[in-house]
Amino acid sequence: MAGLVRNWNSFSYYGKKILLKLFSRPVELILKAKGNNAFLVFTTLAVIFAAPLAKAADMASAEIIDREGAVIGMVTFEETPNGVLVYVEVSGIPPGGHGIHLHAVGSCDPDFKAAGGHINPDHAKHGLRNPEGPDNGDLPNLYAASDGSARAEFFTTRVSISGNAMPALLDEDGSAVIIHENPDDHMTQPIGGAGGRIGCGIIQPL
Repeated sequence: MAGLVRNWNSFSYYGKKILLKLFSRPVELILKAKGNNAFLVFTTLAVIFAAPLAKAADMASAEIIDREGAVIGMVTFEETPNGVLVYVEVSGIPPGGHGIHLHAVGSCDPDFKAAGGHINPDHAKHGLRNPEGPDNGDLPNLYAASDGSARAEFFTTRVSISGNAMPALLDEDGSAVIIHENPDDHMTQPIGGAGGRIGCGIIQPL
């Protein structure tokens, strides 16, 4: 512990959140990331501890895997009074823009196709720029740095965690997060020209 205190300034903002809140959450949240690399352990804890007032029922997460099944990141969801905060942290993806969407089925097999299309019970058109959209699964693009890492925080009012006036991420057949190979132009049907699926995560309750 003394070593952690001495090296306080070496921790990122999220790392400091972890240290400050480490003992305010159940130990099983730490063990959930056991077996993964330190990046994923700290990512999972950072997002959880960044929302110290959220109840477990108000949060969900998805471990992101690539096409080979390797874990490359984490997405965490927090229900707020006005919508859902979505925190994304991934590594090992191509630099540049990537469409990222919420899909209607909580499955990533085979080749991520089992996740189905976007959450879209009202059959809205795709696209944040579309006057007949967006659908419930639409989000802004995720941008990766030259080293393949990406960190972003989004906000959406078009879904909920467990259900209210908006479709629930944790409904009977679940839902998934999909990362695409190209950026979403927010207009072209059905997915904004975002291309193939390079990352997938099944959304599960915390």
